[in-house]
Amino acid sequence: MKPLGTASVAALRQYVRAAEAAGIDTKPLMERCRLDPAILDSDDGRILGEQLQQFIRLLVEHTNNPILGLETGDFVQPGSYSVVGYITMSCATLGEAVTRIPPFERLVGDMGTTRLALQGKQAILSWRCNYTDPLVRDHIVDNVISSWINYARWLADDDAAGPTRVRLSRSSPGKHLEGAYLKRWHCPVEFEADEDAIVFAKELLEARLRQPDPLLRKTLETHALTQLAALDTDTALTARVKQMIQSQLMQGITRQDMVAEALDMTNRTLQRRLSQEGTSYQRLLDEVRQSLAEDYLKNSDLSIPDIALRLGYGETTSFHRKFKATNGKTPGEFRALSRQDIRE
Repeated sequence: MKPLGTASVAALRQYVRAAEAAGIDTKPLMERCRLDPAILDSDDGRILGEQLQQFIRLLVEHTNNPILGLETGDFVQPGSYSVVGYITMSCATLGEAVTRIPPFERLVGDMGTTRLALQGKQAILSWRCNYTDPLVRDHIVDNVISSWINYARWLADDDAAGPTRVRLSRSSPGKHLEGAYLKRWHCPVEFEADEDAIVFAKELLEARLRQPDPLLRKTLETHALTQLAALDTDTALTARVKQMIQSQLMQGITRQDMVAEALDMTNRTLQRRLSQEGTSYQRLLDEVRQSLAEDYLKNSDLSIPDIALRLGYGETTSFHRKFKATNGKTPGEFRALSRQDIRE
C-alpha cells in the first residue's frame, strides 16, 4: 500500500477542535492512533498520514455522523493551514491567495492536491484526495471544500461570497441531510460527480482581502520554501521513520525494533536501508530529539528534567551534554534566549 506521507499537526487540530466542541473526549482516539495529545501544542509538528486517516475514521465511527467532515469545516482558522494560512492572509486579492495554495499545500499535509482552472467566466478549484480509506475520503473532501468556502469568506470579509455550484464525488448522505450543505454553501450541490470541486464566478478572484501585506507575504514565503526544502530532503523511508520516532517519544519510548516491525521489516533490513540513504536510526533519533527539545524549551513550561524524560534520556546530564554539543548552548541558556527574543 502506498504511504500516505505526513500531515501537519495544524490539520489534526481542526478535527480535534470540532470534536471537543461536540463534547467528545479525543484523547482515547488519539492514543489508539499512537498519538500523544501533547503533540497538539506543537506548532511545527507532523504526524503520519496513516495516523490522521485512522483518527478521522475513529471519529466518524464514534459519532456515527454522516456529515462530520462538512461540520468540521466550520472550525477552520488561518492556523489550520499552517504557514500557508498566514501567507494567504497577507495576499492582496482572493486570486492571489488561491494561487499560493498549490505550491505550498504540502506544508499542510500530503492529503491531496489542488488545481485551479479558468473556463470562460467561471473558475474551478478542484481537489484530489490521496487518502485510501473510502469512508475517510468522503469526510476529508467535505472538510476541505467546506473549509475553503468558510476561509475565503473570512479572507474577503464577505459572508455572501461563495461558489455557484459544488461538485462532490461522494454519494449523497441522504436527502434529509443535503440541506446542511445548502445552508452553509448557498448553492446547488452535485453528488456522485466526476471530481471534487467548487465552481465560482471568475470575478471573485479580484475580491480584495482584508489585510494585504506584500512584505510579510514575501517573508512568509521564504520561510515556507525553507520548510518545503526540509520536507524534500527526507526520503519516503526517513520521513516515516522520523514520524514514528516522534510518536514514540511522545510516549516516552525509543524502540528501533518497534519502528522496524511497523514498517514490516527486520532491524537489520531497516539499518541497511537507512545506511543506503546515508543515514542511521541513531542520527534520525538525534534529529527528532533535538527538534522536539527546542520546541518544548521555546513553547512549554515543562522543566528541563521533564523534557529529558519525555525525550527518552535516562539522565538529565545526558540531555544537557547532547543538547549543548548540537546547539552550542545548554537547554537553560537556549530557553532564556528564546524568551528574551519574544519579549523584544
